[in-house]
Amino acid sequence: MQPVLEMRNVSKTFGSVTALSNVQLSLYPGEIHALMGENGAGKSTLMKILSGAYRPDAGAEILIDGQPVQITGPISARAAGVSIIYQELALSPNLSVAENIFLGRELARGGVLRRAEMQASAAPVLRRLGANFAPSTIVGTLNVANQQLVEIARALHADSRILIMDEPTTALSERETEGLFSMIRQLRSEGLAIVYISHRMNEVYELADRVSILRDGSYAGTLNRAEASPDAIVKRMVGRELSSLYTKTSSGAAKTAAIMLKVRDLSDGRRVHGCSFDLRAGEVVGLAGLVGSGRSELAQAVFGARPRKAGEMWLEGKAFAPQSPQDAIAARVAYLTEDRRGDGLFLDMSCEENINTGVLRDDARWGMLLNRSRARERANESIRSLAVRVPNASFPVGGLSGGNQQKVLLSRWLQIRPRVLILDEPTRGVDIGAKSEIYRIIDALAREGVAILVISSELPEVIGVSDRILVMHEGRISGEVGGESGIAPSQENIMAFASGVGLANAA
Repeated sequence: MQPVLEMRNVSKTFGSVTALSNVQLSLYPGEIHALMGENGAGKSTLMKILSGAYRPDAGAEILIDGQPVQITGPISARAAGVSIIYQELALSPNLSVAENIFLGRELARGGVLRRAEMQASAAPVLRRLGANFAPSTIVGTLNVANQQLVEIARALHADSRILIMDEPTTALSERETEGLFSMIRQLRSEGLAIVYISHRMNEVYELADRVSILRDGSYAGTLNRAEASPDAIVKRMVGRELSSLYTKTSSGAAKTAAIMLKVRDLSDGRRVHGCSFDLRAGEVVGLAGLVGSGRSELAQAVFGARPRKAGEMWLEGKAFAPQSPQDAIAARVAYLTEDRRGDGLFLDMSCEENINTGVLRDDARWGMLLNRSRARERANESIRSLAVRVPNASFPVGGLSGGNQQKVLLSRWLQIRPRVLILDEPTRGVDIGAKSEIYRIIDALAREGVAILVISSELPEVIGVSDRILVMHEGRISGEVGGESGIAPSQENIMAFASGVGLANAA
């Protein structure tokens, strides 16, 4: 079978920086082809070349159905049958579904949009995708999963034959992800060629027919489905085995270690009901559960970001009742949000400014002037110690990869020298290499005596980093595995508690 797409000898430099070096990629009709690599490996650059956002350096070849094509911009890419759906959806929320589908290709007569015709034309492709909304629906009223559906509909309506999907499940629930996977398989069966970019190994392993790997801007090989084990993929991505990612050098908190945080019968009146647990110095406790189980809400209630309706807390034996995050921070309790872009970082500000946000008071002279040299020194030290890949501390944090953004956000919290550190989905949208570095940081902090609570939806991760794991179901802590519980910290045991079945009834 002839490939629908071939990219040969693709290179791209930005000044003195080589982003891609002689990369190749082939794609067949009716294939889901995963593209993997660490952040900064060149995946996005390669796809931006294919979709017309970048021009490759001399010597590159792009062939569609065996014929060379010149992709000089997004319009020529669409004309060649290539569409891309970015992680940050490119929709106009104030326009209708049909208007978004026709964006850039609007039907008009005498300067007036022919909305009825656009809606009639968009309807069949929406039916094909099983959409439960009308072409006249305003996009801003749709949830993220349905907005993603609009992006896919736009690509199909433009007769795209090659669809690039960049981290499509980042903002989706488990049920919405299952629906997306079903749709992707349907599109594959209809002959669409799909490039699927994801950091989530289980997704790639479930969907992909082949996997191509980039490493430091170079082509590291392509694996067929039978060859694409997680170990084989990771080894090509980062040069080491998957089993080395979760190495723990901290011994975990002894049963006699001081209780740093004690929580009893904590409730918020809505999503958290009567939760009790202890967190000891130097201990890493995982918090697992299905989406909607109340994990983040429990963490936010501890941090003072969510009202506490009942229950009590103690920090190192003293009453702890934060009325706001500022109160928690003053007590050296930190919470790294799961939404780093929306709730955590100031994307237009520099790395230095983001790192120092939590300790501005420490740098103030006479209550007004900031000690810039001290702030710069602190930022540079954080960048070195956490291995943040950034040209300099003045670089805007919005221009960094997801993994480096996460390390900048973590750096901010480390400036307050936390006694308790709550990490909510600390590796979401982060590549394998950055994950390994974040696990190393968690381990080092535990060795220093920091009490750490890790919320994660990835069961191998929460098992790998934790000394013991609390499991939530419908706002309550339904069980504990690992540690002194006597229950093995397996995925099966965690899911038994998370689903509310319990071990006694789990078959």
